[in-house]
Amino acid sequence: MALLMIAPIVAAAFSPLLTWRGPVYQMAGFAGIAALALMLPQPLLTAAPRILGIDPARGRRMHRLVGPALVAAVLLHVAGLWVTSPPDVIDVLLFRSPTPFSLWGMIGLCAILAAAVLTPRLRVATLRIRRMIHRGLTLFAAPSAVAHTILIEGTMEPVTKIALSIAVIAATALTLRPLR
Repeated sequence: MALLMIAPIVAAAFSPLLTWRGPVYQMAGFAGIAALALMLPQPLLTAAPRILGIDPARGRRMHRLVGPALVAAVLLHVAGLWVTSPPDVIDVLLFRSPTPFSLWGMIGLCAILAAAVLTPRLRVATLRIRRMIHRGLTLFAAPSAVAHTILIEGTMEPVTKIALSIAVIAATALTLRPLR
């Protein structure tokens, strides 16, 4: 799993396309790659911690630590893109961007923020319902983030990008039916 998470970052660091981009744009891109990488262990930490070789209680604690890191990486990604091109980010935020990858990114952003920020504050009947809502939001977040990533032709190397994307979808699919 570590290889799947780190390889895309390392491969992107050697992209010739980086020479034409400024440091803020580069940081934004790497924050996006890191966000996708953090989406790999996140569902496994709660739905299948034994696959990772950890105790379920420790998995839940780690899930609560990785979540804010994931949100921070996503916000850093968007903030960096805002600094480099505010009009493009405004178009995305208003769902009027002509590029499909931007719209998928916005859907993923909304789902991640709702899962991380709104779900814990919901006043619902039971914890089970809150968890179902959280899980449902993450089922939008992962495929949206993967679609966003796959549609972008940029600094990410294609093989590592596809491998990480498949792994994120597979890990998320495991949450559909919790392992016993």
